[in-house]
Amino acid sequence: MSDDETLRRGLADRIAAGGQLRSARWRQAVIDTPRHEFLRGGYFRRVDGDGPTGWEPVMAEDPAWLPAAYTDDSLVTQIAGTVAPGDIQGRIFRTPTSSSTMPSLVVRMLEDLQVKDGMRVLEIGTGTGYSTALLSHRLGDDLVTSVEVDEDVSLRARAALGSAGHMPRLLVGDGLAGDPNGGPYDRIVATCGVLTIPPAWLAQTRPGGQILATVCGWMYSSELTRLNVDDDGTAHGRLLSGQVSFMLARPHLPPSLGVLPDLDDGEERETDLGPETLDDWTTRFVAQLAAPHAQLVRISLDGGEARPVLIDVDTGSWASHSRDGERWIVRQGGPDRLWDRIEEHVSRWRRDGSPDLDLFRITVTPHTQTITWPN
Repeated sequence: MSDDETLRRGLADRIAAGGQLRSARWRQAVIDTPRHEFLRGGYFRRVDGDGPTGWEPVMAEDPAWLPAAYTDDSLVTQIAGTVAPGDIQGRIFRTPTSSSTMPSLVVRMLEDLQVKDGMRVLEIGTGTGYSTALLSHRLGDDLVTSVEVDEDVSLRARAALGSAGHMPRLLVGDGLAGDPNGGPYDRIVATCGVLTIPPAWLAQTRPGGQILATVCGWMYSSELTRLNVDDDGTAHGRLLSGQVSFMLARPHLPPSLGVLPDLDDGEERETDLGPETLDDWTTRFVAQLAAPHAQLVRISLDGGEARPVLIDVDTGSWASHSRDGERWIVRQGGPDRLWDRIEEHVSRWRRDGSPDLDLFRITVTPHTQTITWPN
């Protein structure tokens, strides 16, 4: 048995032990698919220090490269929209824009996709091509289409898929538009986060088909949802348990903060809901439903302690908290009162017993998206 086959079997065993890998067909796909082929161009290793987070390249000749390919970790493969590991030496201090998702999450989503033989699948976000290869192994190349917004990323994925023996249909374009000329599909699966499910995905899913995607907001609490598409082109479903996080689709990324608001402006009041409540993933998701375009940042004034501030760039609304002894004070400015909306929404959720996210229901039409909880 070769070294990489041993590593593949070990990866399959670990994912199965974690409960994400649950069926023989997907297990065989993991065992037969060499993840390292999809990382031939290297990956970026995170380097933390006293300053900003840095990233340094790890190339195929590095002894750490092959074992890392078979860890259950997400591995960053692109920085700042264009920079690949082979493009630099040393470190880069920019934001990751593409990665090879942790295998257990990839497999968990593929299991949750509930595919059957003969089904056609559209994947949004080819990335390195690893998940595309698993789909092709399970269903056959002819039944898999994958769309990627970045042409260079798609070209590297095509080469890696060929090395692994697969030739699915690969498209370069805006994944939010799906594949207008290729539907309808039995399943659509997205490997990027979205603020709302695009209408194109509804239109391109066969009635009775399913969409599996991660819904998010700009406070970056996100959840996986599985939607069943109805005959009338609407869809309904629920959130699936477990915290799932993907990079947002590029058109859904938040805007630059620009000029920060004057935090001495606005109106002030006492609040029972302090900003520490947003440290909790579930509470932050609920808050996000009330203010999906609010970004949560920390701002230090005059060298003092950094305070949490919510900013909605589009409307110019903002909310900032400060302590007055045992009390929390919120100051709000702009045309909208962000914290009023969040406080009302979170308080109502708590009055209803703080139901878990896997009890939430989601309904999507071509024009609206609604997420609610039982009460």
